[in-house]
Amino acid sequence: MEIPVAPPPELNATAWLLIDVNNGQVLTEHNADNRIEPASLTKLLSAWLIFGAINQGEIKLSDTILPSENAWKTEGSRMFIEPGKPVTVDALLHGMIIQSGNDATMALAERVGGSEAGFVDMMNKAAQQLGMTRSHFVTATGLPNPQHYTTARDLSRVAIALLRDYPQFSGLYAIKEYRYNNITQANRNRLLWSDPSVDGMKTGHTQAAGYCLIASAHRDNRRLLAVVLGAPSDTLRATETQRLLNYGFQSFDSVQLYAANQPVTTLKVWQGKQNHIRAGSTHAITIDVPHGHAHDLQTTLNTSQPLLAPLSIGQTIGSLTIRLNGNTLAQYPVQSLDNDPVASWLGRLWDKIRMALSGSHAS
Repeated sequence: MEIPVAPPPELNATAWLLIDVNNGQVLTEHNADNRIEPASLTKLLSAWLIFGAINQGEIKLSDTILPSENAWKTEGSRMFIEPGKPVTVDALLHGMIIQSGNDATMALAERVGGSEAGFVDMMNKAAQQLGMTRSHFVTATGLPNPQHYTTARDLSRVAIALLRDYPQFSGLYAIKEYRYNNITQANRNRLLWSDPSVDGMKTGHTQAAGYCLIASAHRDNRRLLAVVLGAPSDTLRATETQRLLNYGFQSFDSVQLYAANQPVTTLKVWQGKQNHIRAGSTHAITIDVPHGHAHDLQTTLNTSQPLLAPLSIGQTIGSLTIRLNGNTLAQYPVQSLDNDPVASWLGRLWDKIRMALSGSHAS
């Protein structure tokens, strides 16, 4: 029996993906694994590395950088820094994120990586770390290169990593304009003006890439991320992204099945100091379901049997499968919510005898 979900919109774009940030569930996608040119969406990965350098104390927001001639001459969108004129890391971050300044990005890349080539090497290692297995980067800025590519799915991974790992910087993506060197430039994400729930993240454009937009929106404790690539115009990348976000919020309900550390069940444990442990998830288990169908969900718990001590909190001991109308929607790991060290030798011996009598055997 099919899942009763409203048909997703067909967008005027080459690829798109809509994902629930809270649980990683993809609500709709099209050509999400096709190789594309990311243009300035590249700066999301650059930002992830720079935020990491700040978190690790390698640089500070108050540090000043003397931009190189190379950074000043970088083509494309710019913040209008000047060679040799001191500018703070904080100002450069604003210029990179709000104004999409290639010059600001290059100045930061040279500071963190020693050179653009050194920074790009860091980018490719970070991409693998983040699971961006279909991506390869050649520039820190996103300027065109035949060997500079990614996918909609990989871009969603770095966008979610930014929200997850560096929430203290997420407010930068919601700022509508920034003024530097007596030049005020607006954020190119039009949805920041038209949809109050949108609070980021990044636009991109080159002739080959078309008009691209990754937008994050938060409504009623839900956060969705829309990736739209290859729209034919600035206006259409905004309107098509808005359609995608509206589809996700209007056509799906987010259901929390279990809170973090809420027991799903209690399980028998053999050869431990305790006879039973609580099983559940150390993170909340939530799922998006077609609007109005939350009560039709079915869950199946599968656990490793027999369950033998020692067990520790967070140790995976099974899985919870969630279905709707017989279709599997998701599967979540189930973990031990208790510690259970091994019993004394006498207790272990007694349990071995009981296991043999009951027909339970350890694998």
